[in-house]
Amino acid sequence: MTHHLAVVDMQYVFADPTSPWATPRYREAATGVRRLLPAFGDDVTFTRFVAPPEPEGAWRAYYAQWPFALQPPDAPLWHLTDGFSALAPHVLDAPSFGKWTPELAERVAPHGRLVLAGVSTDCCVLSTALAAADAGVEVLVAADACAGANDTAHAKALDVMDLYQPLIKVTTVAGVRALLGR
Repeated sequence: MTHHLAVVDMQYVFADPTSPWATPRYREAATGVRRLLPAFGDDVTFTRFVAPPEPEGAWRAYYAQWPFALQPPDAPLWHLTDGFSALAPHVLDAPSFGKWTPELAERVAPHGRLVLAGVSTDCCVLSTALAAADAGVEVLVAADACAGANDTAHAKALDVMDLYQPLIKVTTVAGVRALLGR
């Protein structure tokens, strides 16, 4: 079985403490991500949440609430942080919370296992995990390489994902590395 790491949305918009979308434990999640990366080599996809050129449907109301985010994909708030750009062999942009796109599905392949890390646990990580599991992919969530909007939301999202066993398993960086024998 192959293992693929998806690092979800490690971007300035979530790292900057002054951002309306700041994730308080972003730095802890980044540390966990750095501990995971060597175990996966080229089997890593970094994702970026980006605003659509023109919001449609319910996204119109969403961006009416968050107009600061209506910036092009090359805007600084969407850049990866912590030198991750240099460590990102593959970057997938999506204007949606869930990053389980055809591109990511192809990288994981039908017999692969998806390992998730990143932010925010209670939004984009959760949305990605549920969609991948629904597609029949086994998902491991490295809890200590994720961070939520706050500690309570992080814990609740992990609890919800853990309800989906055996499709989704919440584990740790050490648990993932042990599984991979690294």
